[in-house]
Amino acid sequence: MKSTPLLTLLGGVTLGAVVLALSVHATGGNDEPPVPAAAPAATAGASAAPSPSPSPTEAPVNATWAGRLTAGTLAISVQNGVAVAYLCDGAAIEAWFQGTAAGGRLDLAGRAGETLSGTFGEGQASGQIKIDNQALPFTVTTVTAPSGLYRATATVRGAQVDGGWIVLADGTQVGLVTVDGVARPAPPLDTATGRVTVDGDVLTPTRPRELS
Repeated sequence: MKSTPLLTLLGGVTLGAVVLALSVHATGGNDEPPVPAAAPAATAGASAAPSPSPSPTEAPVNATWAGRLTAGTLAISVQNGVAVAYLCDGAAIEAWFQGTAAGGRLDLAGRAGETLSGTFGEGQASGQIKIDNQALPFTVTTVTAPSGLYRATATVRGAQVDGGWIVLADGTQVGLVTVDGVARPAPPLDTATGRVTVDGDVLTPTRPRELS
């Protein structure tokens, strides 16, 4: 049968509708709302716990404590945490100690096994000295120059001299001078000039930074 113009026109309209429907279906995905982008992952730096602040460095200890005990006089001199102590009765007995002062604690030892241990703070130092199998408690207070601990080592007229002086806050002095191994009371130290005369020679004792 031969197609008429009307049928041909209807056929064209129908085909166009089908093509349009297929086109709309094919592009339907573009009409969906966009998928939101994933949130950026947290960086290691943001999620990590903050690093602890470094502990402050302890300031070095610089102080001098001195005072009388039941068996002599004691002075402890500390410079930059290095502690030197001197126990002396002014007649025949003396002992030198060296160690540390840090964190509120004293820890010193002598050459013959003596020990000095204790604590310090708020203007005083206290603890005990162990010497000759005896415990000697001590409490000494802060002193300032010219009070404090002095020491002189020198060769005088061919003799080896080793002297120690403790100057208390009231100006009292206690000390011994050993000349070639023989101890005797120390001559007075002139705190104004910082000098002392031993067997005719003038010496200038200094505040001991450490024992030689």
